[in-house]
Amino acid sequence: MDPKRNLRPVGPSPPLAAKAALGRTPPAPPPRRSIQEELEKLSTDLQLLRVEFERFLSGAVPVPPEDLRSRVLATFRQLRGRSVSSVAEGFQLGELEARFNTYNERFNRRLRDQEEGRHAGRAVAAPPPSAFDVRRGVVIGAAADAEAVEALYQGLAKSEGGPKFDLGSFQSYIERQVASIRAKTGCSEVQFRLADEDGKLKLKARPV
Repeated sequence: MDPKRNLRPVGPSPPLAAKAALGRTPPAPPPRRSIQEELEKLSTDLQLLRVEFERFLSGAVPVPPEDLRSRVLATFRQLRGRSVSSVAEGFQLGELEARFNTYNERFNRRLRDQEEGRHAGRAVAAPPPSAFDVRRGVVIGAAADAEAVEALYQGLAKSEGGPKFDLGSFQSYIERQVASIRAKTGCSEVQFRLADEDGKLKLKARPV
């Protein structure tokens, strides 16, 4: 008998799944967001952080938005580690970071004042009123004013149950409404106001 015909590989053969995996291409990682996309997301998160802190300080929610604040900080760290491709993006990043530092300092101070006032039995001063009267109406043009949109969002947040969406989604909704009404009526601006209807707070819009 020819000994060469009975030669077999020494040791166990690899399982079928392992064999199949040897020739399989690993899945590609999800595409990375551009610097500009990250900056736009960061701007929306900062607006939401401001609203959520105001809701906490007013007693509308029981806990501060620490998860959102941590996510914003992580985004800043990530962007600092990436190469900013233009002067405009670098300026925008610096502006967002300055805004975050201002918000953070203000919230920490108000939280500290609130805690000290509670411990001393003193009343805590109410936050300053918004420059926009959402009951009488807020006028928004082609470029939605972030402060005006936030005022409308905060007004809805005070209603029973509050809005079921975040500030970024609400701003996108307002911008779509403005574009639609301008296209239908030819107006340059749209007025939004909050009105009580059937015991619920509703958002009304009309061309200006």
